This record gives sequence, C-alpha cells and structure tokens, in this order.
Amino acid sequence: MKTILILGASSDIAKAAALRFAQEKFNVILAGRDIQNLKIEAKDLSIRHSVEVKAAEFDALKFKSHSAFYSALKISPDVVLCAVGILGDQTRSEENFDHAKLIIDTNYTGCVSILNIIAEDFKNKKSGTIIGISSVAGDRGRQSNYTYGSAKAAFSSYLSGLRNRLYKSGVHVITVKPGFVRTRMTEGMKLPGLLTADPSQAAGDIYRAWKKGKNEIYTRWFWKYIMRIIIHIPEGIFKKLNL
Repeated sequence: MKTILILGASSDIAKAAALRFAQEKFNVILAGRDIQNLKIEAKDLSIRHSVEVKAAEFDALKFKSHSAFYSALKISPDVVLCAVGILGDQTRSEENFDHAKLIIDTNYTGCVSILNIIAEDFKNKKSGTIIGISSVAGDRGRQSNYTYGSAKAAFSSYLSGLRNRLYKSGVHVITVKPGFVRTRMTEGMKLPGLLTADPSQAAGDIYRAWKKGKNEIYTRWFWKYIMRIIIHIPEGIFKKLNL
C-alpha cells in the first residue's frame, strides 16, 4: 500500500486530496501546524476508509526544522503533495515588506526548503512523485495579486527544474495550477460561478494527474486555454487592463 505525505494539510484542497487518496487506499500523513485538528481528521479518515492515517506537526516557515521533521517520519512516502500557501493581502504587501516576505516565504521559500530534502531522498530511492500546488496567478503578473503571483511563478519554475533534474532518477514531479476554487482562502471574493471549482474537483484532477503521470495540469482543465489567451495579450495592452 502506498503512502502520501500532504504538506499544508489544513487547506481545503489538501483535505479534499487526503480524502480522495484515502478512498484509493493510500495511507496518508497529514502535516501542518494545526496538529490537534489534524489528529481529529486523521482518525476520521482512518476509520471511514480503513487506511492508516497519521498527523505530523510541520511549519513551512521554520526552515531549520524541516530536515528533522522528514527524518522523524516512520514511513518514507511514495507521493508528496505540497499544498502549502497563503493568498495574503496585495495592498498590505506593497506597504509592508514583512507581509510581502510572509507571502513569498510561505508560497515559495518554505516549499523549496522541504522539497529539496524530499527530492534528495526520492533521488536516492530512485522512485516517488512530488506534486506541487502552484497557481494560474503565476502565469502572468496582475496588479490585484502580483506578490502572490510572483511567488507562485517562482514555485512553478522550481518544480519545472526539479522535474528536469529528477527525471533520470525515476522520480516524477507534477505542477498543479488551480484557477478559482471555493476555499477559505477565497472566502469573501466575488468568483465567477462557471469558472470556479470545488476542492473535490481539484482533488480529483490531482489524483488523475498522478495516476496518468502528467507533468503539469490546470484545474479545472479550461484554465489552460484561459491563461494561454492572457499570456499572449501584448504588454502594451495588458498593462492598461484592470486585472
């Protein structure tokens, strides 16, 4: 039976992914800061789906703790899903660098720190899959969220390079780029209904991407074509748009 480690397991997409992989008879390790709630969720998943589910305390911003965290896992995972991330506040990030740094470190630096450790382990084992949740926001910077978008752009580039590096070692890396998803992170935002997915839909796309060995996916699928249009808008026009 395979094991998936989910980093940032308290997010709505991460919870949906944990459920989907447990339904597919994966053992699951839920890692995040809210250890008490994760223990409750772990017990519930384990009982409902007859798989082993454990909770582990993990803080993406405590970089120096990452090596010890991974070494302490009783089972080396077969799949790792990095769902760490925060949207943050764009205006605040423009006025307060500490907030900008929080957005960057959560969405990029912390992910790189832990995934570098995991990548080395998978490389030595010559097996495993790393799945990173990036965002369509990283495909092109927009005034409404460019601090977040820039961190996700960096993360997408990191995952691309990691995929290239680990390919010959038999390790696969998948980049997931969600568009609008109904989560706590987007609560209060006016989202276009037809273009907005539920976490369960995103989780289904993630599971199918793992099963089919995809390199990069957009979730939902139509965001691939939406972003293709946005990417190719000439800069002279794009900079005048209110996006």
